[in-house]
Amino acid sequence: MINLDDLDHALIGALRHNARTSVSSLAAMTGASRATVAARIDRLVSSGTIAAFTIRTGAELTGSGVRAIVMIEVHGKMADRVAAQLRGLPQVRALHSTNGRWDFIAELEDKDLGTFDETLRRIRLIDGITVTETNILLKTTKNALL
Repeated sequence: MINLDDLDHALIGALRHNARTSVSSLAAMTGASRATVAARIDRLVSSGTIAAFTIRTGAELTGSGVRAIVMIEVHGKMADRVAAQLRGLPQVRALHSTNGRWDFIAELEDKDLGTFDETLRRIRLIDGITVTETNILLKTTKNALL
């Protein structure tokens, strides 16, 4: 696994949201040149950091995996760095900044409890995260995306 910087995390997050995003659009979103974005994506693919570009169907969006919300407290002025790393995790389906007790609320989805546990471990190891609280979602009765 290679060391990822903020640009790598931004690219992964954007591609996770829409794997068909063009190199030109990614360059405009990140402020990097098209050549830099193309080289970074090639590096992420060749290193195995990006294993595949895929789609999710409507049936997958209703998912049978583990879904949760994670409330996150961030130390000092590290919010931008923490957010970039969280956006780079494919299991983070949405990331919300908030006011009050928590700095961020992340919506997570993973295939099973074992991989979900590993995802939580990775999140807790992100430099700047001081406290997390996780709630597993048991049943959804209304979903605005469907």
